[in-house]
Amino acid sequence: MLIYIIRRVLIFIPMLLAISFLVYGALELTPGDAVSALINPEVSGRLTEAQFNELREAYGLNKSFLARYGIWLANVFQGNFGHSLAGGVPISTIFLDRLPATLELSVVALLFSTIMGCILGTFSALKRGSIADSSLTVVGMLGVSIPEFFFGLVALLIFALNLGWLPVGGRLLPGYESIWDRVPHIIMPAMVLSLMMTAGVMRYARSSMLDALSKEFIKTARSKGLPEWRINLMHGFRVALTPVVVLIGFRLPLLIGGSVIIEQVFQWPGIGNAFIAAVRGSDYPLVMMIALFSVFSVLLASLVIDVLTALIDPRVRLN
Repeated sequence: MLIYIIRRVLIFIPMLLAISFLVYGALELTPGDAVSALINPEVSGRLTEAQFNELREAYGLNKSFLARYGIWLANVFQGNFGHSLAGGVPISTIFLDRLPATLELSVVALLFSTIMGCILGTFSALKRGSIADSSLTVVGMLGVSIPEFFFGLVALLIFALNLGWLPVGGRLLPGYESIWDRVPHIIMPAMVLSLMMTAGVMRYARSSMLDALSKEFIKTARSKGLPEWRINLMHGFRVALTPVVVLIGFRLPLLIGGSVIIEQVFQWPGIGNAFIAAVRGSDYPLVMMIALFSVFSVLLASLVIDVLTALIDPRVRLN
């Protein structure tokens, strides 16, 4: 297994290089640059072409695409992630400030969706063909089909504006209030972010549980007179958990990257908000680092999933 892990880690390097080049090239094709986004339109009309070129040279934007990419790549290999073109703040500082909020939101959403999805999916499989099973199937289809931002706007309208139970948005900073004061701020964004994943986990858990219950070892366990709860939980659910773990493992990095819309709706000060601002301002160093972070999270999740699958299911072997 150690050799497999080392081989996979070595594969990460060329994959990250290729993806970084593609993302950098895509940013090159976008109209405008950081200088155009930073300058006030009223002021830009009074600047000459020479003044624009001086500003681009100050930001290093006058060099060719390959030259800028090579400089950026060399700095990254040296551990220098650069500075944001918008405010001159080090990108590492932006990550340290913003990443905890995004991880907090994503982890809470992942825990809730995993627990509720497994419980509802297993219950639906055990009650196959019943009214409860049909109702949960319809709810799952709706959860997968309807966009998250729609649920977010509805939640804001009902629970924040009409009922006044929860705050409209934002996040209390750690240390300024107790943890219980911060809970109301995360309830709505975390629940809305977890809805689609809960529906997906529920559907996976149901189909996987039904497949596990049809296996021969389940019939053997019943013939031995084991209690039904033990057969379902100790034998059926353990086997059914393997594809669910794969889904959950891949969803964490997707939650981190996919929380952009939810962070916008609820004004959550995470990586997603920073990414939107960076794209609007053509802040390519910040866009590059957020994109690479998302890609690395997916690659790392795929490695962890393979290892966990081998540990959960003894039939799986890593070669």
